[in-house]
Formats: sequence, C-alpha cells, structure tokens
Amino acid sequence: MTSSTIFSGVSPISLPAAAAGGNSPLTLRDMLFFLRMRWLWIVATTIAFLAVAGSYLLTAEPSFVASTQLVIFPQVSGSEAQRAFAEDAFIEGQLEIARSSDVVGGTVRALDLDTDPDFVDQTPSLQDRAKNWLLGISSEPDVSQETAIAGTHERRPQTEQERIYDRAIATLANMVGIRRIGSSTIIEISAAASTPQKAVDIADALARQYIQKNISMKANASRQYSEWLEKFVSEQQRGLAEAASALASFTSNPRDQFKLAELQSATDARRTLYENTLNQLTEARQRITYPVSDATIVSRATLPLSKARPRSALIIAFAAAVGLGAGLALAMIRHAGDRRIVRPHQIAEAGELLLVMMIETSKKTEGGHPPRFLAAGTGSSAAAAYPVIPGMAELSATVVGLRRKRRVVIGIVAVNPGGGASTVAYELAVLSSVSGARTLLIDAAAQKSSLSKSIAPHSSTGLVDVLDNGELMQTAAVPLTPTLKFLPLGEVEAVTPAVRLSSRRTQLSFAELKKEFDAIFVDISAFSASPDANAIAPELDGVLVVTSHGRTSIDETMRVIDTLRNVGAEILGVIINHAPKRMQS
Repeated sequence: MTSSTIFSGVSPISLPAAAAGGNSPLTLRDMLFFLRMRWLWIVATTIAFLAVAGSYLLTAEPSFVASTQLVIFPQVSGSEAQRAFAEDAFIEGQLEIARSSDVVGGTVRALDLDTDPDFVDQTPSLQDRAKNWLLGISSEPDVSQETAIAGTHERRPQTEQERIYDRAIATLANMVGIRRIGSSTIIEISAAASTPQKAVDIADALARQYIQKNISMKANASRQYSEWLEKFVSEQQRGLAEAASALASFTSNPRDQFKLAELQSATDARRTLYENTLNQLTEARQRITYPVSDATIVSRATLPLSKARPRSALIIAFAAAVGLGAGLALAMIRHAGDRRIVRPHQIAEAGELLLVMMIETSKKTEGGHPPRFLAAGTGSSAAAAYPVIPGMAELSATVVGLRRKRRVVIGIVAVNPGGGASTVAYELAVLSSVSGARTLLIDAAAQKSSLSKSIAPHSSTGLVDVLDNGELMQTAAVPLTPTLKFLPLGEVEAVTPAVRLSSRRTQLSFAELKKEFDAIFVDISAFSASPDANAIAPELDGVLVVTSHGRTSIDETMRVIDTLRNVGAEILGVIINHAPKRMQS
C-alpha cells in the first residue's frame, strides 16, 4: 500500500466492566453516530419520495372546485321536538334528491357533458383502478348478474349514446359533493372540474336542476292530489244533491220535526265538506299552475382563485414525512443488520481487546504527489524530516512497552488484501527508529508485496535468500536510516518465506535478530489471501490485525482473531484503517 495514513487521535480502548454482558443504553452520541453513518440513506429515501410527489404534481391534471349554497324551507308542523326531528328528516331527503340521477342527468343534458372528453373518457384512471381494486369492485360488468337479469325479463340493449350518457352521469356524480352546513337549513353543492369556469357552471346547473326537480315533484304530488280531490268532490256533490233532495221532499210534508232537523244537519254537513274540498281542489290546482320550490339559491358559485387538487403543499409535506420515516426505517434496518466495522467498541467488545485504533487515510499531498515510502539511501536527514503523524504516538508507546518486556517481534496482517498492513508496518518501523530503537522492517508479504517494490525495487537479495544463507543478512538488509533497516522479500518460488520461517529449519531466526535489533516488524500477507499468518504468527511476540473501516465485517475479523489465537498467537490489538475524518470523534 503506497498511500499515507493518519492515525486518529483516539486512545487505545479499554473495555468497561459492563461491556462483558448486557446491552448498553442508547445515548445521544449513539444517535448522532447513527445519523452521521446513515444520513445518506435517509436523505436519498426522502428525495426519492419527494421526486415521486413532484412528478405526480407535474403530471396530475389540476382540479378546481366551485360551490353554490341553497336555503331549504322545511314544510313541517307539530311540537318543538317533532319539528326538529321532522326538519332533519326533510333536509336529509332533500340532500338525497339533489344527489339523484335525475338531477345529475339533467345537469349532463343542460351542459352537454356527454360530449365533454373529461366525462366520457373510456379509459379509467390509475386512481380509479386502484380505488376499485381496494374496494374489490371490478371495472368490468358482472356477466352472471346480467345473465340472471336477462333470464327474468327481456332487456333492450343499450345504444352507444346511452352508454356514453350513463358514463357521463357516473363521472359527474363522483365529481360533485352535496352537504348540509352544520345544523342549519343551508345545503352546499360543490363541483370539481378541470377549469374554474366549468366548475362554476356545473355547480350552478346542479342547483337549478335540483330546484326544478323539487318543483316537478311538488307539481306531480299536487296533480295526483288534485285528481283525487276531483273524484272526492264529485262524490260529495252527489251526496249533497241527494241530501238536499231528501230535505226538500221531507219539508214539503213535515210530519216529524226531529227527522227534519236531522236531515237539515246532514245537508249542512255535506255542504260544508263539499265547500272545504272544493277549496282544497282550488289550492291544489293553483300549486300545479304556480308551483313553489322548497329551496332557493342564496349564493351562486364564484370562480375559484386557485386549484383545489392536487394540494401541492400537503402532498410535498406528506411525501417528505413519509420519505423521512421510510428513510429512518431503512437506515435502522441497515444499521442493525450491518456487520461491518465502523466503531472501535464493536470489535473491542467482540474480541475482548484492550487496544483498538482507528486510522484515517490522508488526502494531503506534497507538490501535487502523494507521499511515498522512505526510499533507500535517503539517509538520516530524510528520517528527521519525516513527519510525526498525529495519533501514532499512542501505538508507538504500546510498542515501547512491549519492547521492555522483550516482545519485540510484531507481525502486521490485514484481514483482506488492500487493508493497508504494509503501510502500518512501515509507519511503526519509522516511528520506532525515530525514537532511537534499532529497528528492522521485514517484508514477508508474498502476496502482492508493496514494500519491496517501493523501498528497494532494485535489491538483488532479500528474505528468501537469507533463509538459505544467514551470512547474506548484512548485504540483504537495506539501511534506510542509522537506526532503521529494511529486509526486502526477494524472489519467491514454491514455498513462501513465512511458511519456511515457521519450520525453524532456516539460517534465519528471530532469536538471533533480537540480539541485534530492539524492534522487528514483519509485514505478512493478508489472511484471506494466504495461510502465511497461521504459519508465522506463533513465532511472533504479537500480532496486529488490520481491518478496513466500513468494508471488513466483524465476523471476518473475529474469524481471523480466533484462528490466530487457536494456533498460539497473541493478538495485541486491531487497527481500523481507512476511517473517514468525521470518525475521529
């Protein structure tokens, strides 16, 4: 790995006493961390919902609503309670009349809506189909029901014009709303249309058609009442004539005064009933000739100033709320199921480790070029100029503590290729040498070694040669500074150097190297790419496992740690590489 890395300012993590078991309570820091990690999910989901809402608003046809108000004059009588109940029933009946197909159909005829594309479109909208699906209503007619009806009586097939007319009525019925305003006797007729003027025309036409329907119903009722009264008047006229004749016959020869009084009373009663019935007939004929509606318009529809549907602000707010909620839900699901290492305590608790460090990949460059490994032959001046990377002091201090216990051979192994183990090994070696310790950096990473290619690309001998001939150590080890030497890999053939070192049948041993060097760092091939780590780890005083932030999973890392522990290696800690800068906190 050739890119420079920066250790974050996080100190080595020690496990608290409660970390061994139980769930820690959710803290504000955890929530802020969740938002920093998953904000993209939340924002992307919210934007997606807003985009859908915006597309709907841009493509949806606007709808304008106009309203006409009418006052009802209930024709009721009785006590106060009876009148209130009768009034409510009367107004409810008037509302149903206003919703009737006769009123809606009359509006269709009056405005020629059966020729309007908005009302006779044969293709149901997506909203209508979804509504029908949710209600379990098929847009196709029930064939079995039609067959049963056809079997009971002969039906005249509908013409195309009749079908268009019925569709226009059904469409208009779905576009109007009729309601009573509070407990008053005022009803409101609202109509929705694609243009403001059309909405006004429909609302006013519905009000007029309702009044005409009301007048027609009253006229028909008066006509029927008048016909019945005519028959009743005829019967009363005959009865009155008969009573008068009987009275006249008895008066000409009065023998019984009581009988005379009875006939006189009967005749008067017949006459009174006849006159009353005749008056009612006259009134009924007047109602037929001059019918009066039970309702009158008090406020005609006016042009709406803005569209009623779709409600842009409400839809945008709803989409934002739903998108935010869905984004949070998806982010929480992702966060709960994410096994990638993103926080030090995850691997610290899982592996019971006392040392977990986070390293941030540096984006700083010098002269437009990324920093390189310290090349051979640069001398002490270059080492002195080498920048002390912030945060490396903690890990270097740990190495110093291990050196005092004579645990000076440390292996650095990445879980997966590209984890940055070579860079970590190099940085540790440089800092160790700067502190004054005699340091040796060994490249044992046979899989895509980057140290040898970058530091000593022209070296003719290396670790592979020293394993066969220990005397070549003096010439193979490349001095980088007075206190730092580098042992390149060399030409690998069948068996890797790490496997050969584990056999202890070589000319090179770590025990001999400890006599000359205070600290030895061994760059090992990635665990998933080579078995070298299992072979050489037991020969080392400790191993540092390198993971990639947000890429390496906890399960992979624990498998590496457990495997190395099973072969007798001591895991010094875990380094989380490639951490973003915001993770420093």
